[in-house]
Amino acid sequence: MKKQVANALLEIKAVFLRPQEPFTWASGIKSPIYCDNRLILTAPEQRNMIERAIADTVQREYPDAQVLMGTSTAGIAHAAIAAHLLDMPMGYVRSGNKDHGRQNRIEGRLEPGQKAVVIEDLISTGGSVIDVVEALREAGAEVLGIVSIFTYGMKKGIERLEAANVKNVSLTDFDTVIEQAAQSGYISHDDISRLKAFRDNPSDESWITDKR
Repeated sequence: MKKQVANALLEIKAVFLRPQEPFTWASGIKSPIYCDNRLILTAPEQRNMIERAIADTVQREYPDAQVLMGTSTAGIAHAAIAAHLLDMPMGYVRSGNKDHGRQNRIEGRLEPGQKAVVIEDLISTGGSVIDVVEALREAGAEVLGIVSIFTYGMKKGIERLEAANVKNVSLTDFDTVIEQAAQSGYISHDDISRLKAFRDNPSDESWITDKR
């Protein structure tokens, strides 16, 4: 599944790999990769496969799940489609409370003690998805874990998830994507070590000039 999803993301150009011309993240970190999983929604064939994979992962990894909760905003559509396939209720968690109306942060009905699975499009350092998990826990939900489409596998993200005692199952990951990209000729095999050096320590920019 990891290879299939990785190839789907590469086919629809949801993953951009530019080790020679890095992107700059909002944090200022230079990155050789940019992942835009929103593009999945506009590619029906790949979308159907990925949403089915999300639904299957929920059933396999979290058989007791009672509700899916998407992260705002990128996880909402994926949670909705997977919930439809599973005939389950869904909702989503805002990044903050609304400043009008009922001032909700959690949208959709969530009962105390309900077993929830968070649907996220990608995980890097893990901060935003952990905020969602904590909001659901504060509302009384039992968060079984996360299903994400893509994860960078960064040390900081892994450590944060462990510290928050939350399980994440990702459809594909950084290593699988770059390996499939090299096989297809999108990047050279020589680029793999540089890309992994970024993954291991994003704040160290020596990978940019390392031509190994």
